[in-house]
Amino acid sequence: MIVNLSLFLLVMTIIYVVLVLYMRNGWMRLPYFQPNPSYPLAKVTVIIAARNEEANIGRTLDCIVGQEFPRELLEVIVVDDHSTDETGNVVKGYADRGVHLITLNEGNKLNSYKKFAINKAIHASTGEIIVTTDADCRMGPRWLMNVVQYMQSQQKVMVSSPVCYDEEKSYFERLQTLEFLYLIGLGAAGIGNGNPTTCNGANLAYRKDLFFEMGGFNGIDQLASGDDELLLHKVAEKYADKIGFCKSKDAVVYTDAKENLKAFLNQRKRWASKSTKYKDKKVVVLGVCIWLFNLSLLVSVVLLLLGFTEARTLVIESLLMKMLVELAFLYPIVSFVDRKSLLWNLPLLTVIHSLYLVYIGIVGNIGKYDWKGRTVK
Repeated sequence: MIVNLSLFLLVMTIIYVVLVLYMRNGWMRLPYFQPNPSYPLAKVTVIIAARNEEANIGRTLDCIVGQEFPRELLEVIVVDDHSTDETGNVVKGYADRGVHLITLNEGNKLNSYKKFAINKAIHASTGEIIVTTDADCRMGPRWLMNVVQYMQSQQKVMVSSPVCYDEEKSYFERLQTLEFLYLIGLGAAGIGNGNPTTCNGANLAYRKDLFFEMGGFNGIDQLASGDDELLLHKVAEKYADKIGFCKSKDAVVYTDAKENLKAFLNQRKRWASKSTKYKDKKVVVLGVCIWLFNLSLLVSVVLLLLGFTEARTLVIESLLMKMLVELAFLYPIVSFVDRKSLLWNLPLLTVIHSLYLVYIGIVGNIGKYDWKGRTVK
């Protein structure tokens, strides 16, 4: 048994190293984008689905209405998703700055409230381009200019852009920032390699006519999550070569890490729940390979701790290879967001990453989870 497990770990380690290096190549293939101030722009609708965000929504709206973007070409729609706080009233305070409020009154009959909210906003929008973000995000004044100009100048129908945690309050949140950059990097690298796999709805843009051409969220609307990633997969089936990643520091959207382990695991369960709806076999194979590598590594470490020392050298070498290849992958990404100091946390993250990935890979595909005070699936 130990010999078979060791052989399996060796094979999966090689596969993991090759996969991560392949993804690093995808990130490096993405060119840095430099906008042209004189480039003509299309009308844009920025959409935010918000629920109980009175503490955050004002700061986000300040960032959006303060964009260096032609005012006549910018529309902002906030959908208040059954908030029980003052979110709606905060948004109403921005009515004189072109922010429109839509208030949902659907009761408890839906499972995917966010998709419903975005769909409703898109139908009410007047922009040619839809840009989604979240109610707890911050962005620089040239965010929208970069995303939209990249989309138009590169003739893309969908554009994913970088998201990063900042303003961390604890070591746990700094660990999350490094891990989250790994995920954002994987999504960008997939696009760079011509195989879009994932994106983040906190910084996603697509043409409105594309949304309707794809049938909106039809076929993925039964799942609470997936307004970003599952929509990306629908688009990639037909237009993989027209999906881009805006690799620009000015295009980064900043948000907050989770304050405790329970909130972090619940978020990752929600993200992992989307994997049951993946249709692209390449995405499934990538996810399964990463999960199997971490499972074999975790089991080997446990056996080593229990006294089975036959594979000790291989386990140590696999951990070292995991850390080195992740360092090679993460270094250009943390450099891009000016957070190279986060790499000091990589040795610890290398170890606990396997435990959390195996756990999330199981629980994320079974049962329900809490999201914004609701229990959904």
